[in-house]
Amino acid sequence: MFDATPLIYLAKADRLGVIEALDEPRVVPEAVYREVVTTGVEQGYDDARRIERAVEDGLVDVVAVDTDDSTVATRLAQHPGLSDADAAVLGCADARDAVAAMDESAGRSAAEVEDVETRGTAYVVLAAVRDGALSTVEGRDAIDAMIDHGWYVAPDVYTKIVGKLESFE
Repeated sequence: MFDATPLIYLAKADRLGVIEALDEPRVVPEAVYREVVTTGVEQGYDDARRIERAVEDGLVDVVAVDTDDSTVATRLAQHPGLSDADAAVLGCADARDAVAAMDESAGRSAAEVEDVETRGTAYVVLAAVRDGALSTVEGRDAIDAMIDHGWYVAPDVYTKIVGKLESFE
């Protein structure tokens, strides 16, 4: 279950293919698709077109999120720190007992309260390296390319990511 940030920065780094190695279902709620692709294409973002192509090619599935019968989704929808897309990701992950890939602290904090498992963008890259879909060098290049395109990672976290990458060698 993907939130906007992992999709955007993997697309900016031209590394969306790494998600193919994930065991988890590769899905994105309609609200995230509208936010990232529909709006992004209208504004001329190349990463939005890459994500659109990934959906067309079946790499990612867009799903409707029915939150009517979910008390978790209802609580998330009322959370002042979450966008509609964030709430959709977490509500859908809860309903499907899936992992939510998101980086934003408000979303991850809400997920923890609701007992929804989350992983960040770095995890997606690290998992691809761990599973052999990317080499260690390709994983480091992907992380660096995302940073070059504006993805923020604290220096101490970057050091941990690089250390984890090196442990796969």
